[in-house]
Amino acid sequence: MHYPAWKYFLIVTVLIIAGLYALPNLYPDEPAVQITSASAGTELTDEVLNQSQQLLDEAGIAYHDPTFSENSALLRVEDGATQRKAQEVLRQQLGNDYVVALNLAQTTPDWLRSIGAKPLKLGLDLRGGVRFVLEVDMDKALEQRLKTTSNDVRSSLRSERVPVKGINVIDQGLLLHFKDTDLRDKAQRIIQRDQGTQFEMQASMDDQGPALRLQYNEATLKEINEYAVGQNLTTLRNRIAELGVSEALVQSQGSNRIVVELPGVQDTAEAKRVLGRTANLEFRLVADENATYAGGVPPAGTEAFPYMTLDGPPSLLNRQPILTGEKVQGATSGVDENGSPEVNITLDTAGGKLMQNATKNAVGKQMAVLFIENKQKVSYDTDPETGETIETRTPYAETKIISQANIQAVLGSSFRITGLDSNAEAGELALLLRSGALAAPMYFVEERTIGPSLGQQNIDDGLFSTKVGYLLVFLFMIIFYRLFGVIANVALAFNLVIMVAVLSILGASLTLPGIAGIVLTIGMAVDANVLIFERIREEIGEGVRPKSAIVAGFDRAFSSIFDGNITTLLVAIILFSIGSGPIKGFAITLAIGILSSLFTAIIVTRALVHLVYGNRKSVDKLSIG
Repeated sequence: MHYPAWKYFLIVTVLIIAGLYALPNLYPDEPAVQITSASAGTELTDEVLNQSQQLLDEAGIAYHDPTFSENSALLRVEDGATQRKAQEVLRQQLGNDYVVALNLAQTTPDWLRSIGAKPLKLGLDLRGGVRFVLEVDMDKALEQRLKTTSNDVRSSLRSERVPVKGINVIDQGLLLHFKDTDLRDKAQRIIQRDQGTQFEMQASMDDQGPALRLQYNEATLKEINEYAVGQNLTTLRNRIAELGVSEALVQSQGSNRIVVELPGVQDTAEAKRVLGRTANLEFRLVADENATYAGGVPPAGTEAFPYMTLDGPPSLLNRQPILTGEKVQGATSGVDENGSPEVNITLDTAGGKLMQNATKNAVGKQMAVLFIENKQKVSYDTDPETGETIETRTPYAETKIISQANIQAVLGSSFRITGLDSNAEAGELALLLRSGALAAPMYFVEERTIGPSLGQQNIDDGLFSTKVGYLLVFLFMIIFYRLFGVIANVALAFNLVIMVAVLSILGASLTLPGIAGIVLTIGMAVDANVLIFERIREEIGEGVRPKSAIVAGFDRAFSSIFDGNITTLLVAIILFSIGSGPIKGFAITLAIGILSSLFTAIIVTRALVHLVYGNRKSVDKLSIG
């Protein structure tokens, strides 16, 4: 019997690496409250942590191990009930400039975290997670749609040379005024031709002259609502994917609410900030009058916005945007030739044409990037009758120019945004643009931690049955195969360590179907060893010497083991490709388990057998039952 030294080296290396990356699972996370800035580009200081500690002390809420790192403050608490109380106190007292989120703090030692080792994520069915309920602002969705439609109607009438005195947005529609009734009637025919399915039109006469009222019909209002919720669902899923959260649940609730459930999120403050931001961009040409504009009422066809900060100097832009963030197809953050942060933009085909048409006669002029973010101001008042705290949410919009630069050449589908404050701001802006624009603003109406969806009793029963099954396999192998059974059990434990380590490295979420996949692979690993040991028994039964029987048993069982595991691996790949959620979790654990089982059954088990029998000069009998 001869076994190469490099295989022993491989086994030891894999065992050390797997052991290190599986070790963090012995250190469970604990509940905590995380505080970050509401804006990615704003730096926090230690004063925020000190203020938070003081507020919790005054409220009589116990905490421990306060830390400040990576622009966020973290305070650990004992349980979920204390966690929610601490969040409520800090959210009310710190104000709208900070995001206070529920989180789970790692207890893994720093030396393990320094090599990237982290505990295995558990899915919603095993550990629970964070649940957000967001409400879509349907009034804003309607307003945005009316704004777009107003521009379309104006363009249609202009192309037909029908002058319009004014277009005003009214309740669920538009009101147009004309010089005379002939122009009104002609405009009505044009709008009926181009957009008649959207509106109920009514001609009238008021103090401003002939008027045409365009009112959205019920079908259009329903379509606007469905589109707003559907588009926001898609955008949220993209943002969650960008955050690297697996096994997340995103679904609609009622007509205007969206439920988001995030298992195992390590930075819920970041998730909350990114999910809730309704940022959008508008690309506009700087008005020719900007050089002489000193404040006051903007000239016709222009609007004034602050530059860089909300209280910055005003800059005059054309009212009509070139395009909006909806045309952005891709966005990546980086640094320019001067080391300053930038965002590289890629537009879709329609957006590229619009940008090209707008800039071909504007070389030498300036283009501004307008950043629009819808927010909510939260205030707390005390009910004089009941003494309860009443939460009031007031929507508002923050608009500022984040970039204003000269157009040096005709722009197409690719260009860049410069002049940003920080790399963090550039990265978050790129993420928001890359994941897609929201059709309407959304506001958090509920945030809470959720327990395991399957119930703690079901989880305990599942884990108990897994332990019992594992123990019975151990006993079976020892009783029927004696020393070879002990060797198989050692290899089986090695197999489990490898599986946990790989799942931890990949950042996969372990669900109850995933545990079923682990149990199944344990059975397959045992089956591989059984095939090998039975082959050895057959060889001994035919009179082959013990050492030769061992070699023959491993060699002849290899093809059966390999073929059986590969066919199962193909099934796991198919399940992963067509499945979703728990099915994917089952497929991942099954695939990893198959590969690790092949490694331990063919290489590790043989190495252990060689250590026991290989160095003996003569072996008269094998302890194989």
